[in-house]
Amino acid sequence: MTDTSTGNADYRDAGLVFPDGFVFGSATASYQIEGAANEDGRGPSIWDTFSHTEGKIWNGDTGDVADDHYHRLDDDLDLMKRLGLEAYRFSIAWPRIQPTGRGPANAKGIEFYTRLVDGLLARGIRPIATLYHWDLPQALEDEGGWANRATAHAFADYARIMGEALGDRVVTWTTLNEPWCSAYLGYGSGAHAPGRTEAAAALAAVHHLNLAHGLAVAALREVVTNDPDFSITLNLHVLRGEGETGPEAVRQIDGLANRVFLGPLLDGVYPADVIADTADVTDWSFVQPGDLELIHQPLDLLGVNYYSTTLVRVWDGVSPRQNNDGHKDMGGSAWPGADRIEFLPQPGPYTEMGWNIEPAGLEELLFSLHEQYPELPLMVTENGAAFADEVADGPDGRVVHDPLRTDYLRRHFTAAHRAMQRGVDLRGYQVWSLMDNFEWGYGYSKRFGIVYIDFETQERVLKDSAKWYSELIATRSIPAVA
Repeated sequence: MTDTSTGNADYRDAGLVFPDGFVFGSATASYQIEGAANEDGRGPSIWDTFSHTEGKIWNGDTGDVADDHYHRLDDDLDLMKRLGLEAYRFSIAWPRIQPTGRGPANAKGIEFYTRLVDGLLARGIRPIATLYHWDLPQALEDEGGWANRATAHAFADYARIMGEALGDRVVTWTTLNEPWCSAYLGYGSGAHAPGRTEAAAALAAVHHLNLAHGLAVAALREVVTNDPDFSITLNLHVLRGEGETGPEAVRQIDGLANRVFLGPLLDGVYPADVIADTADVTDWSFVQPGDLELIHQPLDLLGVNYYSTTLVRVWDGVSPRQNNDGHKDMGGSAWPGADRIEFLPQPGPYTEMGWNIEPAGLEELLFSLHEQYPELPLMVTENGAAFADEVADGPDGRVVHDPLRTDYLRRHFTAAHRAMQRGVDLRGYQVWSLMDNFEWGYGYSKRFGIVYIDFETQERVLKDSAKWYSELIATRSIPAVA
C-alpha cells in the first residue's frame, strides 16, 4: 500500500526539502537529439534504417537532424549550466564509436564524447553515461542483432573502448537503458527498431542483453581509473490486477516485464515460472553454463524509469481482447507466452502518449524495490511527460506555458520524496527530457522536453517547467505552483 499520510492525497505538495547530495539532473538519448547521422565516420544504426522505412514512424520523421546537438554542443552545455543541472544523463551512440559495431574506435566519435564529458565537468555537472540507448549498429543487426549471442560480446568490446577513453571522468556508467524495450518492442511487437515480430527472438534478446550488461560491467571494471558507480536502467512495470484473475495476470506480466531482468541481474537466476510460461515459445537453450554468473555483477546503483501504471487481467477468450499496454500496435506482441492476458484502459488524466498519470505508482515502485533489495541505492533516471506545447510571444522573447508538465513533475517529485521518507535510498532524479526530441515511433509529434525545440530553426526556448525545475534545484525544495 502507498502511504499518503504525510501529505496531500493528490501528491501536490510544496516545500518538501531534498537532502544535500541528492542529484538533480536531466536525461537525453543520442539518436533522439544528436543528428549528424552521416558525419565524422558514424555508421548506420537500426534506428536509421527503421526510421527511413516507409510506414514505421509517424509523418515519416527521422533522426537525421533531430536537435542538431552534435553541432550545438557548447550552447546546449551552457543551457544545462543556466538551468543549474547537477547531472546530465546522456547516451553514447555505439555506431559513432564503432561504425559496424566492431573494430577500432572512430577517433571523431571519441572526440565528440570527450568534449561532452569535459564540457560537463567544466560546468560542474556530473556525467552519467549510458552505453546503449537503442541505437545498435546496423551491421550487427544484419548478423542477428540482440537475438545473436555474439552481439553481447561485441558490446563488451565497445564498453571497454569507452572505459579506456572516459574512464577517468565519468561518474556513473549505465550499461543499458530499458532492455525491456530493446527486446520486446524491437524483436517481439515490431514497434521499435529493428521491427521484428518474433517471440522466440525477443526472449533470446532478453538474455543476450542481460549477458551484455554483465560482460560490459566486467570490462569497464578492468579499465576505469576513477571510482564510478556501475548501473543499469530498467523500466520496471507497476502492475495492477483487475478482478478474480488479476493476481494471475500480474504474476505473468511481472515475470516478463520485471523479474526476467531483476532475477538474473540481482539474484543470479531466471524465474522458473517465466521459463514455464514461455515453454511453447522457446526452450531457453540460449542460456549457457556460466552465463548467470557473468550477468550477476555487483551493482552500485539501479536506474529506475517510470511514467505510468499497467492494469491487467486474464482474457475470457470470448470478448474482444484489449491491448492497452501503452505502445504502438505494429502487428506483433511485446508479451511472448502471455496471449491470454489483456491490458485494460485506466482512468485519466493522461499525457499526450495516452499514458495515465499516477504519481503513487512511482512511490510504490521505489518502495517495493527497497523492500526487495534494501542495500541497493536507486536513482530515478527518467520521469516526465509529453503534452501539446504551444509557443507564444512574451515581453522578453518566446515563452511556453506548460502547466500540465509542471504539475506532473511536482507530483512525481513529491512521490519520490515520500519514498525517501519511508527509508528508500534514492540518490537522484533525472527529468525526461532536457529537450524535445525524436520520440522514436512517434517522430516529432510528442514533446517531452522541459526545453522547447523549434525543429525548423533549432531555437531553444525554456518552458515554464524548466524554470520551475531550476527553482527546485536552486532551493532543493519543491516550489509551489501559482
